[in-house]
Amino acid sequence: MKGLILALVFALVEGQKQDLEPVFHMGKTYLYSYESMIMHGLPERSLAMAGVRLASKVEISRVSHSDHLLQIRSPKLEEQNGFWPIDSFIPSSKLSETIDACLSQPFKFEYTEGRVGSIFAPEDCPILCTNLVRGILNMLQITIKKSQNVFNQHLQAGIEGICQTRYVIQDDSKNKRATISKSKDLTDCQDKAVKDLGMEYIRPCPTCPLKSKNIKGTVTFTYKMKYDDSGTSLTSAMSDQVYQISPFNEPNGVAVMEARQELSLVGVKRPPISAPTSPLQKQGSLRYHFSGELLQMPIPLIRIKHPDLQLTETLRQLVQNNEKGATKEASAKFLQMVQLFRATTLDQIESLWLQFVKELPYRPWLLSAISAAGATDTFRFLKQKIHDEKLNIWEAAAILPLAFHFVTTNKKTLEIAATFLTCPQIQKVQMHRIIVYLGYGSMVNKYCAQALLCPNELLQPLHDLATEATSKGDAKDMSLALKAMGNAGEPASIKRILKFLPTFSSAAASLPNRIHADAVLALRKIARKDPAKVREITLQVFMDSTLAPNVRMMACVVLFETKPALPTVAALASSLLTEPSLQVASFAYSHMKALAAGKIPQLYKLSTACNIAIKLLGPRLDRLSYRYSKVIQVSDYSSQYQAGAIWRVYLMNSPSTMFPSDIITKVRGYYANTATDIIEVAFRSQSLSKLMRKQNIPFAEYDTYKTLKELGKSLLGWKELPPEDPLISAYIKVLGQEIAFVDIDKDAIEQMMMSLTGSSDWQPVVKKVMEEVQRGISGRWTVPVLVAEMRHIVPTIAGLPLELGLCVATVAQAAADVDVKVSPPVADNFRPSQLWETNMDIHADIRPKAYFHMIAMMGINTQYFQSGFEFHAEFSANTTMKFDARINMKEKNLKIETLPCHQEVELAAMRSEIYAISRNMEEVDSEKKSQIVPRGEIPNISDQLLQSTEGSSKPTSWKQSSIPNVISKGYQQGSEEVHHNSARRFYTHTSCKKFESLGCSTCLSLKSQNSAFLRNTYLHKLFGEFEAKLILKPVHADADIDKIQLEVQAGSKAASKIIEVSSSGSKEEGETSPYEDIRAKLKKILGIDNVFMAANKTRRRTKRINREYETDIGLWAEPSTSLLSSSSSSSAASSADDRQPGNHHRKDDIRQSGEKHASKSSSGSSASSKACSSSSSSSQEDQSGDRHCSGDSEYSNQQANPPVYQLLFKPADEQETGGEILNISISSSSASDENVSRAISQPKFLGDSKPPILAAVLRAIHRNKQQTGLQLVLYTDTKPKRWRIQMFGSSITGPSRWKLCADASVINYRKVSGSLKWGKDCQDYQIATQIATGQFAVYPAMQMKLEWLKVPSIIRTTARWVYSFLPGAAYMLGFSQRRQLGSSHQATLVMALTSPRTCDVVLKMPELTIYDTAISLPLPVPSHPGTPIATLPSSDWKVFSQVTLSILESLKGHCKVFQNKITTFNGVKFNYSMPVNCYHVLLQDCSPELKFLVMMKRLEESADLIAVNVRIASHEVDMYVSNGRIQLKINGVQASRDLPYTSNSAASMLIGSEKKGLTLKAPDYGIDKLYYDGHRLEVQAAFWMAGKTCGICGKYDAETEREYQTPSGYLAKDAVSFGHSWIISEDPCAGACKLQRKLVKSEKPVSFEKTAAKCFSVEPVLRCVKGCSATQTVPVSVGFHCVPADSALSLDGQPRLDQKSEDVVSSVPAHTACSCQQQCPA
Repeated sequence: MKGLILALVFALVEGQKQDLEPVFHMGKTYLYSYESMIMHGLPERSLAMAGVRLASKVEISRVSHSDHLLQIRSPKLEEQNGFWPIDSFIPSSKLSETIDACLSQPFKFEYTEGRVGSIFAPEDCPILCTNLVRGILNMLQITIKKSQNVFNQHLQAGIEGICQTRYVIQDDSKNKRATISKSKDLTDCQDKAVKDLGMEYIRPCPTCPLKSKNIKGTVTFTYKMKYDDSGTSLTSAMSDQVYQISPFNEPNGVAVMEARQELSLVGVKRPPISAPTSPLQKQGSLRYHFSGELLQMPIPLIRIKHPDLQLTETLRQLVQNNEKGATKEASAKFLQMVQLFRATTLDQIESLWLQFVKELPYRPWLLSAISAAGATDTFRFLKQKIHDEKLNIWEAAAILPLAFHFVTTNKKTLEIAATFLTCPQIQKVQMHRIIVYLGYGSMVNKYCAQALLCPNELLQPLHDLATEATSKGDAKDMSLALKAMGNAGEPASIKRILKFLPTFSSAAASLPNRIHADAVLALRKIARKDPAKVREITLQVFMDSTLAPNVRMMACVVLFETKPALPTVAALASSLLTEPSLQVASFAYSHMKALAAGKIPQLYKLSTACNIAIKLLGPRLDRLSYRYSKVIQVSDYSSQYQAGAIWRVYLMNSPSTMFPSDIITKVRGYYANTATDIIEVAFRSQSLSKLMRKQNIPFAEYDTYKTLKELGKSLLGWKELPPEDPLISAYIKVLGQEIAFVDIDKDAIEQMMMSLTGSSDWQPVVKKVMEEVQRGISGRWTVPVLVAEMRHIVPTIAGLPLELGLCVATVAQAAADVDVKVSPPVADNFRPSQLWETNMDIHADIRPKAYFHMIAMMGINTQYFQSGFEFHAEFSANTTMKFDARINMKEKNLKIETLPCHQEVELAAMRSEIYAISRNMEEVDSEKKSQIVPRGEIPNISDQLLQSTEGSSKPTSWKQSSIPNVISKGYQQGSEEVHHNSARRFYTHTSCKKFESLGCSTCLSLKSQNSAFLRNTYLHKLFGEFEAKLILKPVHADADIDKIQLEVQAGSKAASKIIEVSSSGSKEEGETSPYEDIRAKLKKILGIDNVFMAANKTRRRTKRINREYETDIGLWAEPSTSLLSSSSSSSAASSADDRQPGNHHRKDDIRQSGEKHASKSSSGSSASSKACSSSSSSSQEDQSGDRHCSGDSEYSNQQANPPVYQLLFKPADEQETGGEILNISISSSSASDENVSRAISQPKFLGDSKPPILAAVLRAIHRNKQQTGLQLVLYTDTKPKRWRIQMFGSSITGPSRWKLCADASVINYRKVSGSLKWGKDCQDYQIATQIATGQFAVYPAMQMKLEWLKVPSIIRTTARWVYSFLPGAAYMLGFSQRRQLGSSHQATLVMALTSPRTCDVVLKMPELTIYDTAISLPLPVPSHPGTPIATLPSSDWKVFSQVTLSILESLKGHCKVFQNKITTFNGVKFNYSMPVNCYHVLLQDCSPELKFLVMMKRLEESADLIAVNVRIASHEVDMYVSNGRIQLKINGVQASRDLPYTSNSAASMLIGSEKKGLTLKAPDYGIDKLYYDGHRLEVQAAFWMAGKTCGICGKYDAETEREYQTPSGYLAKDAVSFGHSWIISEDPCAGACKLQRKLVKSEKPVSFEKTAAKCFSVEPVLRCVKGCSATQTVPVSVGFHCVPADSALSLDGQPRLDQKSEDVVSSVPAHTACSCQQQCPA
């Protein structure tokens, strides 16, 4: 038994697993060799690389149970830069000595069971050296589970943070050795060591998948252990870390950082490491510490020793470079200044300021660098200078936004920012005050984004401002406080914000609507931290119908930014079914529709929810016009590159305006799993209509104002609208932060004018401007700005930081010397009209310059050394404008002279380059820099080409398949050439355009060298060099050019100017010759005879030319390519429009999901033959848009409706030949084309009967007095029935026959045609266009046609490029497409008006037809089907302008009354029988101005006759019918028949006769026209009266769902109750109306809530006055308020119950006629 137990014990001991954690024994020192290496490069090893290697000896000793000492000896740092392995590592001895000095003392660390605890370092040890030690100790971090060989460690600490780790253990127990493998996914970390700078406004998406990240990393460790009875020793450890960075999210376009470590046991010795001589301080755990590397910007390394002295030297060099024009060097020095300021003290900055403050060239550079530094001392310095008033207003306004943006947010800088808020100098300037409060809010947002808990004291200054503004009733400060709290975006501000919303605070109901809107918008950023709370608030605000529509629409915007789930979106959609405001309903519906069509992955859930929700709604909201609020969205997203953008426009219409009162537009970008609000701009307007009409009319002094005030007392519950002052406000947000806003009202404008001129009148302002102009402008301005600094830093396993950095700076400069002389000079009694009599001489020398510099870095960036890739991109623009100008307003002459090109000038340039760099602090001047792409022989690239060939056989995408065949071929060939070019390392191209007559040429030079020959990705294209330059060069001619002159002469002297130029200055000849001689000379100079002679010859050769061009493919392909196959029928020669293969109709239509489907014909050929009885048997299914139908009456009787693209356009004047225009021969043989050719083939020179109205000459004057250049002459003929314009351009040198001829005319009121020809005698190239009106099926339509014979190759190339995008663009916009052949030299666009607000569009091109139906129009077009626009009566050619006028007229409100039919301003029609002799308020001004009142009543004589009473100003106008004739009374006096009658008040009123009635026009009062003929009454209100009217005509606010509003605002149940509410009660003894409105009690027994009740109407009902009985009644529906039967509530003493709840709706009789027995006292 004892033996068995002993055997079991031995077996148990043998089965126990060995502890594999490394053990360091007391009294021993373990010697290791250590080597770490970091390399940066692309996966392709043939490109340049950069790296560092650190080799050293490491000693480890154990001094207590957990404490260990580590000593690093003989560190050697080596740098590699160039092409591996040719360029190997080079030792850096000086930097090695520096590192050795900081590692000379031993480090202490805690180590227990494989876990590294706290680390202790010498007191003066730099953080970099401590992190290097962390990199070594990170290799010792091993956590092993004894029971498993493969396991995951979820919370494994390391230098990179706490990440998920996987272990694999291989135990060789026989040899007592073990191998441990450890791996980490660095993208899956809970607490990752990472530092982001300048990216506070880039929002990550927490729900996005990890695969969308563009930075991916992993690290693996391999340990070899040897164990025995005494424990386990670590014999070797190796680690390998890889970071893969893809800036463009390309799978193959990646840059790689690889880090390796190796720790090998060399031996063990007895003496332990000696104890440190200096005390050690705790430096934290194994986690990487960020400190020293943050000081070094991602720019070339700077060794900072004496920052004040270095700043002085750098600033002087910077200004010197800038003055010499070396902007690139100046920009680099500016970035160095920013970094140096971050290392300076406040005293050093003050000393530097005193040294340079009075030197103007230094001041802008100094201030910009200080504001961009963002350090605590620089921020405090700016505060002191503003407090001491050392900066002017504009300097402070420029640097404050930058200072608040770039400052590093911490407790110290926030305290300084709080002192800005209370600074008296800031408080005095409202602009500075706005910037500071908004900037403070942004600082709080950045600070609280990093902190776990945001202290309330940070928000207290903003809350105090809101409280103070509310107590004072200061709307501007309320708005400022709300915007600042919105920038802060903290949930702690929600309670303060709710106090400004009437939904949650009754006291806020009296605040202006714009404050309510600002309060809602302040919740936008808070929604990112507490979306559920903001969603609840905004949903309540949206549902509150008592709020203004624009406030509710703002709530809708914020609500959707919280990304609500489907239940919330569905609830919102269902509420729209009963929404009383169409403005709000239209906005919410269009917003959901825009979101439903989105493609952004981060919004997929919201898009899906909106897509489902809008199906709950009918199509009614989709048909609303642009009179209603809309959301317009354009978005795109590339799944391949994981990048996209959204552009949204929120158009919020107000009931009181015809156009949007609030416009918000924003651009948001998406990249990988992040989103950024790039820019947002908003405009808000209020009561701008006041500025569009006559001002200073004393409405309140007129009798009408007093009458309406008294009338308001009789209309129960009526209130005038609250006053609104004109206001324009705007704000701008950058990166989601509001940086500025402005409110412009009348007071602000007057204050600005007073500050500038001392007067609020416009005339002194103009005079002041003229005086300033005469003084001239002279100065030099420089604005350097650090645009952005963004840095992403993560640790490597070696303990060095890997940084992705971006730094952008821009410099804008301008130098100007402008001298202006005005004659006669400005006098004291100056009037603006005198400007038309002045002469002005201007001498200007303006030299603007701009430079943009971007530096990006990937690699190691510390204050000791840099290694990695550095990318530089720069853009420069340099322009010099030096000229003399003379303007003679009286003579209508302008002359500008400038110097020619004397030397080569670089107008614009863009350059980029990337290098592998290595720099270190000890050798700053000897940096190592290598080009990425090696120079030398081109490697064999057959593999790449083979892959391209294989790839090209793949099926083409839908977008490519939509391109016509000839274009597809052309572009496939072009793309192959581009790919062939991309397979080369070098690419150069230079193209120049010479202007010999002006002595200059422009050249575009392109150079590139990149690594795209290895992989065709954007990153590989970026890795290399690129240069593009636009250069202006002089051209050497036979005689040097002295100057270049442009002269424009208008009026009667235009012809003389051309003759003067051609005769080299003989003015007398041109001025004294009779008109016939001038005309003859002009024709000779312009070569008109040659032009028309060539035109006649061309017309005789038209038939032959047509045959030649029938086989030409024209604009769409290269001339060598044939459009038609050889099997085309011979009938193509007779009809260019019918040339199409017989089997083309088998091609399927290209359609998108959701498009509008046009009904298709079952037999296209038969439909076509039915539609056009004149069609020949050779006609194909798809006809050109010019074939005409002869049997239009049969169109509607067809059994099958053809698709819209088969319908034919019928011009209104197809039988007329039209007018005479300059000759052009177009190859077309269809009927309409022949008409067009005849119409435009009759040449006529307007100069034979008309002098030119404009002459322009651009010439170069040589030193030998010879002139070269161009001249242009413009003729017009404005006959009543035919308007025409001609333009001729030619060279001013005699031998040249190159000319340009343009002609445009209006033909027969229905057609506009034009032509453009150029070349030799205007015959080389020809383009013609025509716009005609007519019919498209039965609808009025307009056709635009473009025809061409021959055009230059550059136009063909551009057209093919644009044409290639058309199919895709049409698909995106929802248009249908069809592949069909048409005329190869023609494109037509037909727009048919199918209703006043919809149209059909058909665009036919040579091989493609694009069409769509029922497209909504933004504005109504007043026309009716079957009535072509061209057939409308017109006295002259102005029919086209009349269409525009009719559209504007349709925007005005029209109210009509005829018999019992009434049509309101909003288009609502209803029947209403007016009680006899009772005046109704038809129309009334309900604004505070109370400008007019229009009343009407039905006369006893006839039910069809009505009388009208109009009150305007001090006039009372009565129009009525008596004895069968219309009578007119003005102020009670019968008016004579001598009309028109005009008032003599401040605003005019005109009464005249028209047709069978009278008209009244008072546009200054808001009544554009009132027409009355006894039976009919029509009122047309000015569009600026929208939303300001009331009465039976309605509010003119487009809210058709709320049309029946009574004077109290109550919504009547039917039209009769609505009409009765606007009856004006009269004295029953003095007036004829015996009706009045009273509250009534329901006579029916009512049981309410199961108890007996009595009910009273909430609105009065029409009743006969006391003493009269009803003879006629009409039932009306009324709402009743019910109370218990025993309640004391009665009608006595209760004049109003409209504020009570409406419990039941019942029908009661309303009296409409009365019989009275009452005897009125005499």
